[in-house]
Amino acid sequence: MNGEEVVPETRGVTVELLSTVDLGPEIEGMTGRQLRMRRVTIEPGGVFGPLHDHIDRPGTVFILQGTLTDHRNGIATDYGPGVGWPEDHNTRHWLENRGSVTAVEISVDIVRLG
Repeated sequence: MNGEEVVPETRGVTVELLSTVDLGPEIEGMTGRQLRMRRVTIEPGGVFGPLHDHIDRPGTVFILQGTLTDHRNGIATDYGPGVGWPEDHNTRHWLENRGSVTAVEISVDIVRLG
């Protein structure tokens, strides 16, 4: 074994783009960047992978409904409604819905255009 975490395939996930702002005209030095807000729905048994990082793509997540399990550094942490977490350059993770209720999160991040 090479020590890499085995992550199930993405399944049961719907992503809806809610809003974007082109940051170039708003903030000096942000040309080519966009502030993005999405609603992510993960069905019971769903997985939002693959294992990914947030280098050059910082963001934050807020749980509206259900419970999501965030897998980071071999540690699984459950987050329920009204709770969220930051995603910075140290974040390397994947998510799953281990519960029986559809989980809904709002995800806001800064992405590179193109």
